[in-house]
Order: sequence, then C-alpha cells, then structure tokens
Amino acid sequence: MCAVFDSIGWGEILVLGLAALFIFGPERLPTLAKDAAQGIKKVREFVTGARGQLQDSLGDDFEQLRDLDLRKYHPKTFIRDQLMGDDDPPVIRGTGPAGATAAVAGAAAVARRPGPRDRSRPAPYDTDAT
Repeated sequence: MCAVFDSIGWGEILVLGLAALFIFGPERLPTLAKDAAQGIKKVREFVTGARGQLQDSLGDDFEQLRDLDLRKYHPKTFIRDQLMGDDDPPVIRGTGPAGATAAVAGAAAVARRPGPRDRSRPAPYDTDAT
C-alpha cells in the first residue's frame, strides 16, 4: 500500500490535512478520522479472512498462486509481449526438395522481419491505409 503514496510528500500531506480541517471543521474531524481508521481496519480484516479462506481451499496450490506475477497479464503488457516478442522461426519438417524449399522460404520470411524502428526519424506513414 505504501507504493501508492510514494509520490506524496510531507508538504502535500500537510495541505490535505489543512483542507480537511477547513472543509469538515475541528468538531467533526476527529470523528471522521476515527471512522476512517475503523473502515481501514475492517478492510484489512476482510482481506486477511479472504486470504485465509483461499489458502484453506487451495492448499499447496496457494504457494504457486502467491508467486504469480499478475503484472505480465495486464492487457497492455500482454499485447505488447505478443506483438513485439521474439518468435522462434517455424520448424518445417520435410525431406526432399519440397521440404528444402519450404525451409528456405521460412528462413527468408524470418530474415525480412523488420527490426526495431529508428526513433530519430518519424514513423512511416501510409496514405493508402488511412
């Protein structure tokens, strides 16, 4: 949870506290802080209980689930990896001239694959595609 608030400094926290003091007033501010603390405590208890139930129901598989990195399954990351990731060239099995011709065609297709774009020049623009 601390990673969310890494960019907030003490100055911003002070400004938020003063804004809350002016908005809610000194009479209601302590009760609001107490209610917020109780709400956070209930959320933590809920998460702990859900984690315990999940661990009880999954057993040994829960340890593997804990090591799972969900960031690589974010749609943006997943699509980028699928589009920009290095693909292995296709393996073509065959004997004789037909197999050799297919292997040469596959190698030529891999050789024509464009490399990374030079960022110093503008991106190519195709007027027929728009």
